[in-house]
Amino acid sequence: MTSIGINIHTGSAVPLNQANVDTDQIIPKQFLTAVTRSGYGKHLFHDWRYLDEHEQVPNPEFVLNKAAYQGASVLLTRENFGCGSSREHAPWSLDDYGFKVVIATSFADIFYGNCINNQLLPVQLDNTQMDQLFAAVQQDPTVQITVNLQQQTVSMNDYSFTFEIAEQHKNNLLKGLDAIGQTLELDHKITEFENNLPQWQKA
Repeated sequence: MTSIGINIHTGSAVPLNQANVDTDQIIPKQFLTAVTRSGYGKHLFHDWRYLDEHEQVPNPEFVLNKAAYQGASVLLTRENFGCGSSREHAPWSLDDYGFKVVIATSFADIFYGNCINNQLLPVQLDNTQMDQLFAAVQQDPTVQITVNLQQQTVSMNDYSFTFEIAEQHKNNLLKGLDAIGQTLELDHKITEFENNLPQWQKA
């Protein structure tokens, strides 16, 4: 299907300074019961975010619960983010919480693809660039980070970094296309192909 695409996003950031965050840490398996994409944000990072199973006691030490980072729409993290199982609920929960961009040193391949299909922009930067972003956000939690997908840049204060993204992925994010939407873009070619089939091949 088609949704509103991503081009330029500006927002404050949450610094999750941790590597190898897997999808079970992003959204634990006991919450994978809903049939829609909404409602997962309250369970995001459940095991770290709460001190109890019923999510009534927030962990004051976990970065997502700190008052300084409330309302952030950019997540900073480290290498191999989204590893583990292939559950699509991981980007659903990040998006439902309010994140629009995840910036990391690297991503697990399946998670990266799931982000693209769900209009969550994954941006990969090197360690030195990530260190600069983390330092700036920890010094000033209100600092604004601007991600320009068309120009493939991440800007903050006096810093500006470029990032790589496959042209197909960039196009899908700009146009707001998921896997179904990509197919529908070729609807006229599919119809033309079907119309040109020999009669014996048509149902």
